[in-house]
Amino acid sequence: MTGSVDSTRVPTGVGIRSIGVCLPRHEVTNAQLVERFDTSDAWMRERLGITGRRIAGPDEFTSDLALGALEDACKRAGVDPADIDLLICCTSTPDHMIPAVAALVLRKAQVHGVPGFDVNAGGCAGGLFALDVGHKYMESGQYRRVAVVVADTVAQLNDPDDRTQHAIFGDGAACYLLEHCTGGPGIGRTVLGTDPGRYYTAYIERVAEDGRLNRFSGPNVTRMDGKGVKDFALHVVPGFVDEVTAKAGVALDELELIVTHQANPTLVRELIRRLGQPAGKAVVVADRFGNTSGSSVVIALAEAERTGRLAPGDKVLLLGFGAGMNYGGTVVHWCGRDDFPQREW
Repeated sequence: MTGSVDSTRVPTGVGIRSIGVCLPRHEVTNAQLVERFDTSDAWMRERLGITGRRIAGPDEFTSDLALGALEDACKRAGVDPADIDLLICCTSTPDHMIPAVAALVLRKAQVHGVPGFDVNAGGCAGGLFALDVGHKYMESGQYRRVAVVVADTVAQLNDPDDRTQHAIFGDGAACYLLEHCTGGPGIGRTVLGTDPGRYYTAYIERVAEDGRLNRFSGPNVTRMDGKGVKDFALHVVPGFVDEVTAKAGVALDELELIVTHQANPTLVRELIRRLGQPAGKAVVVADRFGNTSGSSVVIALAEAERTGRLAPGDKVLLLGFGAGMNYGGTVVHWCGRDDFPQREW
């Protein structure tokens, strides 16, 4: 549905009007993992910085979490889900191979007449790749309100025998609600990259059954080179940050916050240190929710907004990196509630 915008305020950019979050009800604690694996609470706290993670139950699917995030974002903005103009869903764990998860979310929301499609950016970098897609659709002028949902149930892909994966990964979803804003540039240029030489650093393997590989069915299991991910985050990402901030015309010291993919809290804090920035600029949510893949950076941004760490005009660096290895970053000039013109229906 489209509507008119208050003509007395001319939009100057595209901003994030609200952020929705949806996490599974079930929490798996470190104590529960100690009962299942040869590990310890101390190891998970000290090595990873994680104390708990949310895991989808048998009746919770990616589309359910995506729907919850969409509804939360709309509720916070005071709009009806039927009043979005486009739904983009970023996921690597769809309910079905086809149709798109976006179509199922629209069905569950009972929204008709709104187009929707999926983006698969390879998991953990999805929070930036999908944001860039939504941003560009907004800039096209064809849409005035775009919902970008990033949702995954990656914990369902854990290797049954891998204690580290079970300690790290959680399930979750988050939603950016994008609209034109008047208080500044809003979302800046997003810089994206792919290092195909690191393709097998993190990937989902389809396990052969009876010695035969079935391309389209069968068990899917996460394979991850933890040292490779750490090396990428601490040796490649810092140089990439310099590129993103240079293209944005912003110095690192001008940033109020650095919101990055939540690989694990220990890695997040070390990355901030490698960037030469104060620890207080980091936002950490993986200590409670685990690594929720592409949604983790969006959940962290929501945490910053809801705890009063963001004010209109603040400059925030968003970073995502993961399988591919894919990586993306942008500087967002945060828009306040009054920066979004009221739409008249």
